[in-house]
Amino acid sequence: MDVETFLSSLLDALAECSFVRSVDLDTEALVVKGRVRLEQDRFLQVYFNERTGTTAFALIENEQRIWGVDYDDLRGWHMHPVDHPARHEEVEPMSPHEVVETLAEVWGRLS
Repeated sequence: MDVETFLSSLLDALAECSFVRSVDLDTEALVVKGRVRLEQDRFLQVYFNERTGTTAFALIENEQRIWGVDYDDLRGWHMHPVDHPARHEEVEPMSPHEVVETLAEVWGRLS
């Protein structure tokens, strides 16, 4: 996936979420990183590297990850579940849109 496709998929999905307050993403050549501010003093930290495929979505509250979905060469695609955010549970590859859909489900359980 390239940076443009990643950003397009992510922004389209975030536009559908009523709990999103603002989006602050920076693109530096082949990398996208930034934060999506959410309600209740939470934010979604986002990182994507087109060259390596490294992808990270972390829902942060009180400076701690409370949920996330990541891809890296070491562990592959994995989720950090709400009940045990330090755990790495293998998942099928996910598009940014699918990650945001899953975030919306998690948000519903947390709110």
